[in-house]
Amino acid sequence: MQTRFSAAQLSDPATRAMDAILRKCVHCGFCNAACPTFRLTGDELDSPRGRIYLIKDMLEGGTMPAASAVTHIDRCLSCLACTSACPSGVDYMHLVDHARAVIHESAPRNPGAVLLRSLLAAVLPHPRRLRTLVVLGHAAKFMSTWFPAPAREWLEFLPAPEDCASASPADDFSPATSKRRGSVALLAGCVQQVFGREINAASVRLLNGAGFDVHLLPEVACCGAIEHHLGRTSVLGRIRDNVRGWDRRLKEGQFSTIVINASGCGTMVKDYAHLLSGEPKLAADAARVSGAAADISEFLCDAGFPHAPPVIPRYVVVACQNPCSMQHGQNIRRQPADLLRHCGFSVRESADDHACCGSAGTYNLLQGAFASKLGRQKGAALRATGAQVIASGNLGCMLQIRRYVDIPVVHTVQLLDWASGGPLPSQLSGLMPESSSLRH
Repeated sequence: MQTRFSAAQLSDPATRAMDAILRKCVHCGFCNAACPTFRLTGDELDSPRGRIYLIKDMLEGGTMPAASAVTHIDRCLSCLACTSACPSGVDYMHLVDHARAVIHESAPRNPGAVLLRSLLAAVLPHPRRLRTLVVLGHAAKFMSTWFPAPAREWLEFLPAPEDCASASPADDFSPATSKRRGSVALLAGCVQQVFGREINAASVRLLNGAGFDVHLLPEVACCGAIEHHLGRTSVLGRIRDNVRGWDRRLKEGQFSTIVINASGCGTMVKDYAHLLSGEPKLAADAARVSGAAADISEFLCDAGFPHAPPVIPRYVVVACQNPCSMQHGQNIRRQPADLLRHCGFSVRESADDHACCGSAGTYNLLQGAFASKLGRQKGAALRATGAQVIASGNLGCMLQIRRYVDIPVVHTVQLLDWASGGPLPSQLSGLMPESSSLRH
């Protein structure tokens, strides 16, 4: 793609980086076929290629982004299916992230949109605030008939206040329960501490059983992904704090790997090296942190899953849903299914395994109509597998998919933990009549 940035514009390192990305695009259109929003609307401007043109014009013009450009860029899921499909290696992720930051800084939004985005940024990265919001949400259910339809829908999916009363697990350190093989850190996550308490507990048991001491990283609430994808460059302060704290502990030898059980967080932490590459004092530290990050399925496969798992009845059929942030953002595709098969589950993958469910961080809260259509499509595809259980590697996908299926949706680690002697996931109670746990 030909660009026309001025010499003055190209004196800015960020603009030079975007120019290099734009020039790689050859207009081939392979990305369009992979794009969920383009398949919904058929509008070129709702495709990666169309958005690349909009971003190019916006950056070259150096003026306030047009409202139409903001609309189409906001509709992007950042699912990165286009990146997997692109034969030219266009770095669409960093291009659209930069565009979002420019829009956040310079494009006017209506007061309602500003308020919602500010609320999401102020609440979701902070577990205590989010737990308070859950309690308030339950208290407000009696007047939900006055709320807009999307708000009513989400009120129905709030966890019970007693289920998110505190972060899980309680201990910052859990020693290995089998022959010790090393020490790892586990990123507890922010929303996951409230909406997915069982996931972290199952992860700790699984890692301990695999021979690893586990240090929780509770001192920082969020990896920064939520605010980053809202275009808030102020999140770099949080990222710098994460890097300083985690790298110090890596250098001290407290752990060698940062294990992450939410694929959206994993993609973010692995990108710290890029985000801080222009800061001489932190670039090397950020690269070390990114290099130490691993999705839990990736880590267990690389480390060698050591369990001799008990026999799981083959009739436990699992549909393995690969989150976009896992398969497109981190190039992790086979590991979750391989681990489940190793533990005796019968695994099926849906026909549209590459397609987005519509969660995409805060997308389903900001673009409800698009997210709902994508969620219904994903739900139908997963139901068509005939599976009894759906396993995912990302809490956001789990919450989204639960809205459109009548099949239990759990995290992959919960099934692996159950197969390794842990408790039956609470979502499966009543589905598995033979036992609530499998013990060696």
